[in-house]
Amino acid sequence: MSSSQPPDPPLAQVKFLTVAEVANLMRVSKMTVYRLVHSGDLTAVRVGRSFRVPEKAVHDYLRDAFIEAG
Repeated sequence: MSSSQPPDPPLAQVKFLTVAEVANLMRVSKMTVYRLVHSGDLTAVRVGRSFRVPEKAVHDYLRDAFIEAG
């Protein structure tokens, strides 16, 4: 484990978001969120037939996208 990153929080403390919540937060369509998940650009967990996205994954994706955009 790298000392530059804090350890992951316990799973019980991870806040999971639905695809609709992620789409609303990012101001994109649900289809865009599904594309990001299927391409591997956005981390998600499959629960039955739906996906749940860790809130931190959304923040990490947006932070990285913001940096890339300059």
